[in-house]
Amino acid sequence: MKRSPMTSRGAELLRTELKRLKSEERPRIIKSIAEARGHGDLSENAEYHAAREQQGFIEGRIHEIEQRLAGAEIIDVSRLPANGLVVFGVTVELEDQDAGASVSYQIVGEDEADIRAGRISIGSPIARALIGRREGDVVDVAAPGRTISYEIVAVRYE
Repeated sequence: MKRSPMTSRGAELLRTELKRLKSEERPRIIKSIAEARGHGDLSENAEYHAAREQQGFIEGRIHEIEQRLAGAEIIDVSRLPANGLVVFGVTVELEDQDAGASVSYQIVGEDEADIRAGRISIGSPIARALIGRREGDVVDVAAPGRTISYEIVAVRYE
């Protein structure tokens, strides 16, 4: 099985969701199915079919989370040597050399990426351009229609 990197924060969020699904959602659905069965003919019982569909979704999500956690290589960024090098898990502050705008991204695993929250995938073009570079370096990132030059202003291991 190919191991995929994941921050300790990302793993904790998945564990929390897994616990909620198993301890709250699963029992609630089982109860709903039992109540719907009590209403009689299952072939025309919409409540029963809806509850079974929701049960399938929850069981699928539980399986998906368990697989992700089993295949994860969890990296605690705070334990990495803070030497200014851009590596998986760090938060990078960048300044657009043309526009002067500042932006901050954390480089995370594929499953954790959320551009609106400032988390970019390790496989994204910008992360690939940043990995292995240091504070003060200027990197060129191919963007749709142009190339953006960013200066790495700061690298945080948090």
